Amino acid sequence: MRFANPEYLYLLILLPVMIMLFVYSNYRRKKNLNRYGDSQLLKMLMPATAVLRNRISFWLTFFALALIVVVLARPQFGAKKETVTTRGVEVVVALDISNSMLADDISPNRLEKAKRLISRIINQSSENKVALIVFAGEAFVQLPITDDFISAKMFLESITPSLIARQGTDIGAAIDLAAKSFTANEKIGKAVIVITDGENHEGGAEEAAMRAAEKGINIYMLGIGTEKGGRIPVDGKNEFMRDSEGFVVVSKLNEEMAGNIAKAGKGTYVRVDNTNNAQTIIENELEKLQKDDVKTDVYTKYREQFEVIAIIVLLLLVAEIVIVTMIDSLSQGRKHRNSRK
Repeated sequence: MRFANPEYLYLLILLPVMIMLFVYSNYRRKKNLNRYGDSQLLKMLMPATAVLRNRISFWLTFFALALIVVVLARPQFGAKKETVTTRGVEVVVALDISNSMLADDISPNRLEKAKRLISRIINQSSENKVALIVFAGEAFVQLPITDDFISAKMFLESITPSLIARQGTDIGAAIDLAAKSFTANEKIGKAVIVITDGENHEGGAEEAAMRAAEKGINIYMLGIGTEKGGRIPVDGKNEFMRDSEGFVVVSKLNEEMAGNIAKAGKGTYVRVDNTNNAQTIIENELEKLQKDDVKTDVYTKYREQFEVIAIIVLLLLVAEIVIVTMIDSLSQGRKHRNSRK
């Protein structure tokens, strides 16, 4: 169950206020009546049905208003969960989030460009499973392999260099971790997409790529940046990172390194620039991989349920009118019989 407009549920806060006002109103009424005479005498003169009428009218109205709020929030139910089977591959994206990925030689910067590229690849990979790994001086799994692309995009948006304190570019650790992140299905094609600028490369990446290739894992290296390089902005300050001598640091793409890792892993190297060429190339490469059944749990379209509650509200309002009318008729009948006596 879910609500299409849950913000209306805040109106339920008014219900306890209604109860307090009702209690206070009764208290004030009794207090005012006591001013006019003996309370026992007034109680005898007032019809016994008056209190009952007042309470029934309030509570029926109270529950009707509560249900009206629920109707405004539009309750919905999913019909059922279904398992959809498609043909796809498994993809682990390893994203470099070292500070050099904030360089401005790629618009708006290397990291944001990489995140947008990953998002587009996910959009075009609805039949695949995907995992996200982030790395700098160390690597960790940001999102285990899944077919939940909504969650994948949410995790992707939250990625910043601050996720890892240790700086560096340990591509080898990222590839080793990615190789362990796939399912045990040996029939399905597996791909690791590493997106990095190669700055401060710590070594061991070519060996890791060779180990992954021996397991049948395809390595795709995406080099992001330019040979000219770009400046690295300092977070929260209107200036750029400087070296120990006070010069502005210029981060350059290590394209040769990225190409060597791809070669060691029997994969492909692609340079990411301000065009969408890299996305097209990677999508074509993924299409070449062996596909197998990918099962995805989905829910059928949610159905509106407010009609049932609206009918209950109508019945409560009709019941209030009928019951109050009956109580008034009973009270009038008693008055008429008492006057004849």
